[in-house]
Amino acid sequence: MKNIGLYLHIPFCKSKCPYCDFYSFSGKDTQKDQYTSVLREKILSSISTLQSNSECKVNTLYIGGGTPSVLGAKNLESLVNACNSGFLTDDAEITVECNPHGLDEAFFKVLHDCGVNRISLGLQSAVDNERRILGRLSDRNQVENAVKTAQKVGFKNITLDVMLGVPNQTEKSLKETLDFCVSLGVPHISAYMLKLEENTHFYKNQHKYNFPDDDTTADLYLQMCETLESQGIMQYEVSNFAKSGFQSRHNLKYWHCEEYLGLGPSAHSFLDGKRFYYDRDFNAFMNGNSPIGDGFGGDFTEYAMLNLRLVEGLNEEKVFERFGHSIPNSLYQNSKIFIDNGYITKNKYGLALTRKGFLMSNTILSEIL
Repeated sequence: MKNIGLYLHIPFCKSKCPYCDFYSFSGKDTQKDQYTSVLREKILSSISTLQSNSECKVNTLYIGGGTPSVLGAKNLESLVNACNSGFLTDDAEITVECNPHGLDEAFFKVLHDCGVNRISLGLQSAVDNERRILGRLSDRNQVENAVKTAQKVGFKNITLDVMLGVPNQTEKSLKETLDFCVSLGVPHISAYMLKLEENTHFYKNQHKYNFPDDDTTADLYLQMCETLESQGIMQYEVSNFAKSGFQSRHNLKYWHCEEYLGLGPSAHSFLDGKRFYYDRDFNAFMNGNSPIGDGFGGDFTEYAMLNLRLVEGLNEEKVFERFGHSIPNSLYQNSKIFIDNGYITKNKYGLALTRKGFLMSNTILSEIL
């Protein structure tokens, strides 16, 4: 039995955030209903094809975007039910990304009753003036109400997204955001450093904003790591923190270089050693266009790069199990200067980046690999 991940991309948002480069747009209600119908049929046909070629189940389902919650509870229920038609394992992790704006108890109850067991809420910041700059539609109180409502319905696995390096952010304002997260008792936090992507409002107008410099952002990152871990929310990946047992099983598939299928415009897949993706084109997907091949994946270099994003790092035993050889000596040799300077640790299990190393991960990985 092969267990894979399934990602569904929902390309709709109420409005475009100034930092966002994901494929999304403001759609009409009729488009959302039509998309749900087309995506549902694509789920059924794709998984049936996979199962006819090999015994295959889905043990992580992630509905992302965009903003999936704008589809409405009934459309989301329809998609989950399609996946649950003999495809999902009994213990599958099922995540839905939501914008806290306008969510009520009825919404969360529909999701909970159809089997969704993990909610991802876009907080970004608990400081309302930072939220306004980031284009967030809800205020701090609405986020708190959304979390408490989800908890009341029965959701125990809730994750909040936090952003570092946003305009005007300071150690004091970050502390306010982290204290807010901790006070709500959520077991998972994803905390990403803001990157100015081309074609975003922030990139085109960066001169108008007071972005923290790189050193300040690095200090904020270290502050965040220390604060969360003091509350038992432990770092397990460069940007992800969780209480024991609440790590994102779906995202761990990406970092462990395991197989997953992505459906929807801009969604990527990795199956049978091959990578492919759907174009960032809503109409093309609706018209049944096939995914685009993106070459082969899963070689040692890619596997090492992804695993070194994790606190556990690159493990000798797991490398041998997958590739039939140990971690190459050349990788240890290339890592020596970073080991000597405290950016990488080496032990009997393999190699891992330190917290200081995570701050320089892109540079380090390109050097040693």
